[in-house]
Amino acid sequence: MSFAKLDELNRKLEAIEHAQAMLGVDEAVNMPSGGGAKRAEAMGVLAGLYHETATAPQIGEWIDKAEAEPLDEHQKAAVFEFRRVYTNMTCLSSAFVERQTAERIRSEQLWRELRPKGDWKGFLPAFEGVIATMREEADFRAAALKLDPYDALIEQYDPGGRAAFIEPIFATLKLELKSFIPKAMERQKLKSGNRPKKALNGPYDPAKQKALGEVMMKAIGFDFEHGRLDISHHPFCGGVPTDVRMTTRYSTEDFIPGILGILHETGHGLYEQGLPAAWSHWPSGRARGMAIHESQSLFVEKQIAKSPEFWAWGLPLVREHLGKEALPGWEIDDMLAHVHAIKPGFIRVDADEASYPLHIVLRFELEKDLVSGRLAVKDIPEAWDAKMRDYLGLSTRDNMTDGPMQDVHWPAGAFGYFPSYTLGALIAAQIMAAMERDLPRVRGDIAAGRFDGVTQWRRDKIWQPASRHSIGELIVNATGEALNPQYFLNHLERRYLN
Repeated sequence: MSFAKLDELNRKLEAIEHAQAMLGVDEAVNMPSGGGAKRAEAMGVLAGLYHETATAPQIGEWIDKAEAEPLDEHQKAAVFEFRRVYTNMTCLSSAFVERQTAERIRSEQLWRELRPKGDWKGFLPAFEGVIATMREEADFRAAALKLDPYDALIEQYDPGGRAAFIEPIFATLKLELKSFIPKAMERQKLKSGNRPKKALNGPYDPAKQKALGEVMMKAIGFDFEHGRLDISHHPFCGGVPTDVRMTTRYSTEDFIPGILGILHETGHGLYEQGLPAAWSHWPSGRARGMAIHESQSLFVEKQIAKSPEFWAWGLPLVREHLGKEALPGWEIDDMLAHVHAIKPGFIRVDADEASYPLHIVLRFELEKDLVSGRLAVKDIPEAWDAKMRDYLGLSTRDNMTDGPMQDVHWPAGAFGYFPSYTLGALIAAQIMAAMERDLPRVRGDIAAGRFDGVTQWRRDKIWQPASRHSIGELIVNATGEALNPQYFLNHLERRYLN
């Protein structure tokens, strides 16, 4: 049967992906700098091997024949999703994929070396190579998929995602948040006048921070038999569902960013661990795009870990693991003054939840211009600075480290990915509203450190369906309605203006 042939093929592809994922994690976490050249070569060869295997000519015939076979509901969904992936894979030649992968890895390695120095000029030649291959890829995909080039790139991260859908949402957020942030900061100032913000009492031992993070991860549901936590330059969640690799970074002066980073990545890890194991080798058994993935991480970080209920449970754990003097005399409101602080800043990953979407709008707008060629690579710093001043009131002129060199995504060739972050925040707020309707005692459970109901709700409605439904269908099935940005705006108003 052709379905059986596709099943065997997908198991081979899963094995190659496993090797690629682990080499990528090792490069970011453990690899010495001298190993970069050969690692780039090895990963380029693996990328070419994967692409050659996944795009073999006979596969199209297998898909056609499998679709005519008597299949159950899951098998039909598996073949449908595999056809979509196969169509996207065959847009590109193996030679191009190998060349593009090598360009990206060299760029990412150079970024790690030059970002601390803010050396844009030194980084520029390698980055221009990434942009050139990105534009080639966009053109190849656009022709095959009959899409706009930028939509063809978004499709790789969020199937069905289109700039025309995103643009009005982001325009609304830009308008609302530029007026909301000053009001929230004024309210914050009034609160601090009545209750001064207490200072942190560091230094905080990174080893103790990690132990605290692991206790919280385990309580929320992370399975340490199938995952682990490490350190990297840029926090991420990688690996494979049976071996999830998470990383964060620590500050000895402030433990809060490290803990929130851990909880954010835990949301990603829980999604991966919660996917249907029996279908892990088929695309239909994988995560349904990065907007849904980000909704799971932002749900844990923003909806749970920044709530007063979470810190009713979490503050005693902080004292237990970091020491009794870690937060002397602190109450829940003192912690909330820190985790709810709104202060526009340069760094996206450190941004508060009100200003964060403006960082994404900036990148979305620049990406569109980069893909189309309206923006030259050398002109990114000037365009970046202009939008930062307009949206956040900050200038990155002559500050490449905190400006266009701050993220790993573009050096690694990930274009079309950034919108997923803010779409994920919108989905997370909508999920929380639906969960509160379905589980009226959910906030009391969080305050008591009981997360089983929260986990089971998402396992049933988000994780186990995996990619058997479109993003829109998944949101409707889980929450009862299509994506509605008003839930996010309502969430901000309740948290910061009430």
